[in-house]
Amino acid sequence: MKITIIAGARPNFMKIGPIIHAVQKAKNEGKSIGYRLVHTGQHYDKKMSGDFFDQLEIPAPDTNLESGGGTQAEQTAKIMIAFEKELLDNPTDLVLVVGDVTSTMACAITAQKMQVKVAHVEAGIRSGDWSMPEEINRLITDAITNYFFTTSELANENLRKSGVKDNQIFFVGNTMIDTLLKQRPNFIKPPVWDELNLKEKEYIVMTLHRPANVDESSKLKELMQEIIDHSNEIPLVFPVHPRTAKILEGLGISHPRLHMIEPLSYLEFNYLVERAKAVVTDSGGITEEASIMNVPCMTLRDNTERPETMDLGTNELLGTDPKAIQPAMEKLFSGEWKKAKEIPMWDGKCAERIIETLLKLES
Repeated sequence: MKITIIAGARPNFMKIGPIIHAVQKAKNEGKSIGYRLVHTGQHYDKKMSGDFFDQLEIPAPDTNLESGGGTQAEQTAKIMIAFEKELLDNPTDLVLVVGDVTSTMACAITAQKMQVKVAHVEAGIRSGDWSMPEEINRLITDAITNYFFTTSELANENLRKSGVKDNQIFFVGNTMIDTLLKQRPNFIKPPVWDELNLKEKEYIVMTLHRPANVDESSKLKELMQEIIDHSNEIPLVFPVHPRTAKILEGLGISHPRLHMIEPLSYLEFNYLVERAKAVVTDSGGITEEASIMNVPCMTLRDNTERPETMDLGTNELLGTDPKAIQPAMEKLFSGEWKKAKEIPMWDGKCAERIIETLLKLES
């Protein structure tokens, strides 16, 4: 069985790493399985250097389609054209896509039009917000997938409601957590730890990148001010995306406790998260990691596609109203924040379950 594995953006590589390791393990055990790793080039990230692959023990891609840049429509078209050629040159039994980026949707469509089966890892998650490009990508990918690998019972239910049959749905867990649990002993202390003399549970980590939070300057300014005013005089460490940094600079936002730093590597960033008092974010993936590490997490969004991080994890959805910051911070500093419970199947063995399932299905 030959699998073509797709990755298009940095978070995808954390998700496919464990799957590749599981394929290699099965092959070493004598199973008839192999893979080809295709990087669509959707995102170019200078931190995706050799170090990134070495740190996470991910092999270099077999090919890079170099489809980055342009509008979403242009990007989709470039990926589809390049991936069609890739499949003609390198036939496969199955295309495996992860998550919800443009590459996920574009490669799923291309594969199905070439009559190649598609497996979707992280299928069935929904935010209900069609203004998010990721939600459209999820809906389209799940409409044309053959095998659905899910992270929660709620995702299973979402798929059933849309007409997917039970024998196509496989509740396996979360490959992002496979990576987190494997790499947790290897977290790297970033230089900023000593530079700022940070102490465990005495600082807050921030990440903001969604247009709803960073594009409207008056709202962003108010949001930042509320966080600064109600964070109990402890340092705020903010690895800033260059785009967000430019906006913040233009607004003149600065404070002695606000430390805007360069984006960090995966192992450095999670070193900070694990030891933080709390995380303030609008990212989905960080809510999963914070929940597993039992770190209080405040999400500045009106919806989430990962409700298990709220029901069983440490995540609370604050919405995008800056006035929601103060009561959340008061709850945090009074010691009343909820503790994480065990999230079913988020145990580090998700990728093994995926490969075991595929071998049975395709035997």
